[in-house]
Amino acid sequence: MTAYGRGESSGDTFSVTAEVRSINNRNLDVHWRGPVELSGSEIALKKYVQSRLSRGRVDVAITMQQTQAIRYELNRALIQGYVDALRTMREEFGLAGEPDLATISRLPNVIQTNANGTSTSEEVSQGVEKALKDAIDALIKMRTVEGAELQNEIIARINRIESQLNIVESNSPAIVEQYRDKLRARVGELLDGVVIDEGRLAQEVAYLAERSDITEEITRLRSHIVQLRDLVLGGGEIGKKLEFLLQETNREANTILSKSSELSICDAAIEIKTDVEKLREQAQNVE
Repeated sequence: MTAYGRGESSGDTFSVTAEVRSINNRNLDVHWRGPVELSGSEIALKKYVQSRLSRGRVDVAITMQQTQAIRYELNRALIQGYVDALRTMREEFGLAGEPDLATISRLPNVIQTNANGTSTSEEVSQGVEKALKDAIDALIKMRTVEGAELQNEIIARINRIESQLNIVESNSPAIVEQYRDKLRARVGELLDGVVIDEGRLAQEVAYLAERSDITEEITRLRSHIVQLRDLVLGGGEIGKKLEFLLQETNREANTILSKSSELSICDAAIEIKTDVEKLREQAQNVE
């Protein structure tokens, strides 16, 4: 479900902002962007996001400003290793020049944040956690508002499916009569005036009626409708269950279409399928 949340926190030595955006996605997919100072906390913070959200593509962006100078220290052993390697390179390959400050300072990890610096303090960690929590709270609040509107729309479509099913059920007894009339007319054309064996005709009609009986499909559809309505009104994480029930509802509508050629029943079954497809699209927005 599409939503946005923002959270902020600050202390004596820092200020941090967390922004969380989500868009529709079948599963939970968290994308993280944050300052290098938080690289050690990234896994834990991602797990926190995963504990609060269960579906959607979620983009998390953390920005942080230090309001106090950060203390750095030299990685002396690493620098010495770089200098020795550069001098060995010069001697072995006959190169000119000496390692200088500009060259050494650009090499990886020669300057590091002091372990006691403010960038990794407990105060900063707590500030980041608070900002992220507030952002997710705001995102969930927006999702809740949108979810209430979506719930009303889903219930309205479920009611439409039920009304179309009532049409199917009320017209289903006419299927046998329709088959009898069509079969009688067709046999009459073929026999060209010969008297029709009513007993044989009755047997064929009974056989066709058995093959075209949609009572079981109607019963299952009514059960699916009850489950769909209970699921949507019950709350909780329902997205995947909703998709499964809609798949089964669509299957029953397809079976009704394959068994019946009665126009009103076919039209109603098509309307059911149309609403099911709309619901399946909407189910992508539901956790």
